[in-house]
Amino acid sequence: MKQEELTFNDLPAVVGELCNRIASMENLLTEKLSKQHEVKENTHVPMTVQEACAYLKMPLSTFYYKVKKDDIPVIKQGKHLYIYRDELDKWLESSRKNPAPQSFEEENEAVLASHRRKPNTKNWE
Repeated sequence: MKQEELTFNDLPAVVGELCNRIASMENLLTEKLSKQHEVKENTHVPMTVQEACAYLKMPLSTFYYKVKKDDIPVIKQGKHLYIYRDELDKWLESSRKNPAPQSFEEENEAVLASHRRKPNTKNWE
């Protein structure tokens, strides 16, 4: 709002503008509060071996092989394997080759830095 002297004739327009601003602030607050109250999905849920294989899209024999090599995080109690979805997600993220997507410039610099060429010794005279 502008800092100027208000006259009695300007009051209805200013009050209308204030009401509009208050209504927009109320809408913003209700949106923020509704986003805060959304229930987050619990990903610390135990899965069976078959569910984990379906989630990872890998064969059962490969899954057991990776469990034997301690690649996949599992909890073994007796004959039973307990696998949690959030731990599988962390394991997948940790085994990523490129930790984060790069910008175009960073990607070009990485490619140029990775190419090592031998100098042409014939033209060095």
